[in-house]
Amino acid sequence: MAAAAAQAAEVRWEVAYLTVEPLGRPQKVIAINNQFPGPLLNVTTNQNVRVNVQNNLDEPLLITWDGIQMRMNSWQDGVTGTNCPIPPGWNWTYEFQLKDQIGSFFYFPSLGLQRAAGGFGPITVNNRATVPVPFDQPHGDITLFIGDWYTKGHVELRNMLDDGQDLGAPDAILINGRAPYRYDSALVPDGLPYEIVGVEPGETYRFRVHNVGVSTSLNFRIQNHNMRLVETEGTYTNQQNYTDLDIHVGQSYSFLVTMDQNASTDYYIVASPRFVGNPRWHEVAGVAVLQYSNSKGRASGSLPDAPDDHYDKYHSMNQARSIRMNTSAGAARPNPQGSFHYGSINVTQTFVLKNEQPLSIGGKRRRTINRVSYSPPETPLRLADLHNLTGVYAADFPATPSDDDAPPRVASSALNASYKGFLEIVFQNNDTDVQTYHLDGYSFFVVGMDYGEWTPDRRSEYNKWDAISRCTTQVFPGGWTAVLVSLDNVGVWNLRAERLDDWYRGQEVYVKVADPLGYNITEMVVPDNALYCGLLKERQKPQVHESNSKSSAQGDAGWSNRLLATMILVVAAVIFS
Repeated sequence: MAAAAAQAAEVRWEVAYLTVEPLGRPQKVIAINNQFPGPLLNVTTNQNVRVNVQNNLDEPLLITWDGIQMRMNSWQDGVTGTNCPIPPGWNWTYEFQLKDQIGSFFYFPSLGLQRAAGGFGPITVNNRATVPVPFDQPHGDITLFIGDWYTKGHVELRNMLDDGQDLGAPDAILINGRAPYRYDSALVPDGLPYEIVGVEPGETYRFRVHNVGVSTSLNFRIQNHNMRLVETEGTYTNQQNYTDLDIHVGQSYSFLVTMDQNASTDYYIVASPRFVGNPRWHEVAGVAVLQYSNSKGRASGSLPDAPDDHYDKYHSMNQARSIRMNTSAGAARPNPQGSFHYGSINVTQTFVLKNEQPLSIGGKRRRTINRVSYSPPETPLRLADLHNLTGVYAADFPATPSDDDAPPRVASSALNASYKGFLEIVFQNNDTDVQTYHLDGYSFFVVGMDYGEWTPDRRSEYNKWDAISRCTTQVFPGGWTAVLVSLDNVGVWNLRAERLDDWYRGQEVYVKVADPLGYNITEMVVPDNALYCGLLKERQKPQVHESNSKSSAQGDAGWSNRLLATMILVVAAVIFS
């Protein structure tokens, strides 16, 4: 009851278009409370959160919370498999708890390539005071959003994909929504606003870096400064220094950086493209400025070198393999992260999920997993289950790759996973681009990756002691990545490619983790304010716009009642089991 009674973090977000000029000409972006990127959601382990979202866009909206696990509460996940979109002009309140989590995450709009126009912002989940952080308190906390950027709006990009076109090379890489610093007068126009990070000499800062771009892996580095990796997506890491690190689309890292250089000039902060084929794209970099308070001059000269690994395809993979869990540190709980001995648990279920190059299905260019391209039904899967609707989707998604000569298909299909089981997922990337996969509702142990075709004998090479636990992993072209997941979170959970163009074209699936005892036994009840659409649209009542105070009071009561109801059901299940 103590966790349920904890003071809630309450915010109201107005989501609307804002005209800015990141690259020197007016462009419409998605802002939250007139901020681009959006405001920080700064919370603590086990805290309850209420986010009232007012949709002032001209199209439906959902906000998803990358890495926030929504324990037993997929109703709040903000994707089409669990939620009906918020219509234009409406508002909706997300209510969830940061149960047993710490770390650096972000939120973003999940529909129709909207993230390509912004709408993203940071989530910081702090340790409780009773759980020590495994490093000294930094002098400051700095968030950097890096990502490729198009001058075309998200609707135009969406239309291009619908017409069978590729998006082509992006126009720039932005850092915190700002253009590159003019490090090269031939490449960067004069007068563009750029990001300046002000620091004090001799102090140590925590940098939280998120790749929120459309499709481009980026190499991140700070000129002449070591970056000590301390956390990724909710797990404290073995602390080691990097001069640069590849950050793939959808991934988050936090580093400690000490200001131990002289202040003769400012220093470059660089995010440059990786694994791209377009020669022009190699000349584009996102560049911000690290500025000591006693700096004596502007940054100038060449950018710090990116990795020279054209003939060493294992460079980036070995870097990823070097990221390990700090097994002795506590995180959301005081007990060490390594006390969960995942390597000694028997696997009860295996999914082998293979993606390949785009396929033509029904005359449309689509992306697939196991030759199935997902098409979201008008009725969310979780609501369809709740109301015993048939025909909305089929739980027949192939758990292993189909034959290469099997016809690809478009389907609303889900994977069944066994509650309280231990799942192995192997991602096989038979495309020529780096993929990143994200699983909502969970973090997973990244136990292995390599080039070639995965075979069962590769299990002998898995890291069964200190593999990093995270929610988004890269899969290199022509290679595989294996992860292990403890299925302890009831719900319907989105597993997707984080590259927006691939996701939009169908490279996703839902994983259904159902409690065999039935609905509402371990899962939170459907929220009172649930939106209805598709086959359930007749259930939707017109929205009544109320004062903030009245809505907040009703929200308090609804939130408390749902928590209480869930706890009673859990206790009853224990007593009568």
